[in-house]
Amino acid sequence: MSYISGSRLVDEKRVKIASTEIAGVGRKKANLLCYRLGLSGSIKIKELTKYQIDQIEEILGQEHLVHWELRGVERADIERLISLSCYRGIRHQDGLPLHGQRTHTNAKTCRKRVRK
Repeated sequence: MSYISGSRLVDEKRVKIASTEIAGVGRKKANLLCYRLGLSGSIKIKELTKYQIDQIEEILGQEHLVHWELRGVERADIERLISLSCYRGIRHQDGLPLHGQRTHTNAKTCRKRVRK
């Protein structure tokens, strides 16, 4: 198992597929990453050298928000909404659905937290 940016990647998967398991990296960023490093589409994680893994981490660290940085930004956005006391902030605070979904018959899990 290889670790890149705090995510454990399966050795048997291709680089393009495995790199999408990193938080903040989707298909488009994974394809761009392989293109910039000159990796073929069929190379697997276990075939990468230590130098190539270091290059992947370096590129992700410089240009993209990944893993804990991304989570921090998301949490800061939610805190901003809560401090503004806007509708979405209040719904976040109460643990209820944000986008107008019904709560009478659905959203049982989030309503359990509200009742306690």
